[in-house]
Amino acid sequence: MKKYIFILTLILTSSFGFSQTASGNKVSSKEVAPVWPGCEESSQKSNCFNQMLAKHIQQNFKFPKGYSAEDKGTRVIVSFVVDETGKTKILETTGGRELLQKEAERNILAIPKMKPGHLNGKARAIKYKVPFTF
Repeated sequence: MKKYIFILTLILTSSFGFSQTASGNKVSSKEVAPVWPGCEESSQKSNCFNQMLAKHIQQNFKFPKGYSAEDKGTRVIVSFVVDETGKTKILETTGGRELLQKEAERNILAIPKMKPGHLNGKARAIKYKVPFTF
């Protein structure tokens, strides 16, 4: 009798344990991009951000003093974040001469303050890389 109760208990606990396991389910969080001023009402805020960033770079692009024919086609890459307060901060600048790097950084730092990006409802620094071709 004890043997049957033990086996029955083992079977019930095993099936109970299996019924609570959910396989293949994942909990994921979606990172939300910063919101550029003027994009607050847009249904595609991320696309609006990208368009406004491209427009900003184009409108604020300048060739620095000291630019020469040697610099033509030089690629400078700026890595930056839009931090938890909505301000832009440079992380790293690579490629080209220092004067080209400084001009690319100036352009990025001129980005207006915006509503910061977030993850799970908390403000979060969001990283970006932007190439400049002089």
